[in-house]
Amino acid sequence: MFDNFLMGLYSILQPINLFSVLVGVVSGITIGALPGLSATMGAAILLPFTFVMEPIPAIAMLSALYCGATYGGSISAILINTPGTPAAAVTTLDGYELAKKGKAGKALGASVIASGIGGLFSVLVLMLVAPQLAKIAITFAAPEYFALAIFGLSMVVNIKSGNELKNIIGGLTGLFLATVGMDRLTGFSRFAFGNVHLLSGINFIPVMIGLFAATEVFRLAETWDKSEIIETDFSDLLPKISEILPLKWSILRSAIIGTFIGILPAEGGTVAAFISYNEAKRWSKHPEKFGTGILEGVTAPETANNAATGGAMIPTLTLGIPGSSTTAVILGGLMIQGLRPGPLLFVQQPNFIWSIFVAMAIANIFFLFAGLFGVKIFAQVTRIPINILAPIIMVLCVIGSYALHNNIADVWIMLIAGLMGSLFRKIGFSPVPIVLGMVLGELIEVSLRQTMIIFDNNLSIFFTRPYSAVFLSLAILSVLWPFIRKSFKKR
Repeated sequence: MFDNFLMGLYSILQPINLFSVLVGVVSGITIGALPGLSATMGAAILLPFTFVMEPIPAIAMLSALYCGATYGGSISAILINTPGTPAAAVTTLDGYELAKKGKAGKALGASVIASGIGGLFSVLVLMLVAPQLAKIAITFAAPEYFALAIFGLSMVVNIKSGNELKNIIGGLTGLFLATVGMDRLTGFSRFAFGNVHLLSGINFIPVMIGLFAATEVFRLAETWDKSEIIETDFSDLLPKISEILPLKWSILRSAIIGTFIGILPAEGGTVAAFISYNEAKRWSKHPEKFGTGILEGVTAPETANNAATGGAMIPTLTLGIPGSSTTAVILGGLMIQGLRPGPLLFVQQPNFIWSIFVAMAIANIFFLFAGLFGVKIFAQVTRIPINILAPIIMVLCVIGSYALHNNIADVWIMLIAGLMGSLFRKIGFSPVPIVLGMVLGELIEVSLRQTMIIFDNNLSIFFTRPYSAVFLSLAILSVLWPFIRKSFKKR
């Protein structure tokens, strides 16, 4: 293994390969920080440029972009309450609260440190146990995916303490929105009301942009104050070692969760971030502080969603099954280069495989240093007057929504979601459960119906298969836990 690592390191340190990694990281951070432009879109944009490149620099650039964009999504999530990528949605809960307290720099510093640790941890796992972990993931069928998705959805209960019922209603609202459009199995139209733009369903990215970013713009418009500036203490930006060390077990737990979730096809950083945030809150000695602006609420999801990048590459390279939408684009890049992912790739192209492993490790180190040295630059966003910042945010909302499918209907969806988000916020609803419900809605519906068809409507199958039984049991415990905890407190 060590010889293979040295071979990959020597290969990736060639100037053209190292430059490709740097381009991928810079492009990824930029794309990830812009609302609506996800890592998948960035990889799709860069893919045509790889046609004339050699395999190693081409795939190294796409992999580095994946790592950089996953981290980049936290920048706008923390500074302007606008997640740059879906995986950064939960980071807004505590990240933006820290920014409003003048601690944007600390939040950004904690985010990049956690992201780097999570990414490097997953790459280490990728190097050590890729084939073994892929064998576990390949055993998952429709019942396991349904149970895992239900477990992910159960996280909504714990997102905001004291609002468990509202969180459940928000999650169910997201599930309903996920059913709009043509039925995935039968092709029948549902809840489209004759509108052709709704036949393909409501994409969660315009909804997410509307619920977070546009809602924030509308809130600022209601309390317009041209002199309002969030003051950030630039003398003490980065978190101290004494502030990060107590979070070590939370970061390690989130790295493990993120890597495992990333390995599972059709899952990814978004689900990993929600689950890790919930687990951090569950195991915390002060769960009531989550959502008020604490570093642990930033490090947990950021560790997990970056750990999912390395995890998602495991089934992609070992089985040819993309672990996320971004790795599906990378898989296309591999096929274009004439490489067929699978076990034989490790035997026939060991130099290529280990070069990609090393490239992802270097990409995490690159954005770690870029983030640490760029904290002061990023944090300056909080000093922009609101009468300038709010229109900029709205323009980015429109661009991010329209760029998704070059469809003006997505812009209208974003605006409607923004107005609804403003109403929800006033009556105490968090937008996060709605987004999570939309993210998991299709997987829940399709996997449930596939299970019922394959196993002849036998519901007991969910509890007779070990993995699905474990996930469903954890989901039930997650939903009941807040109420159990309250009853114990009363006693």
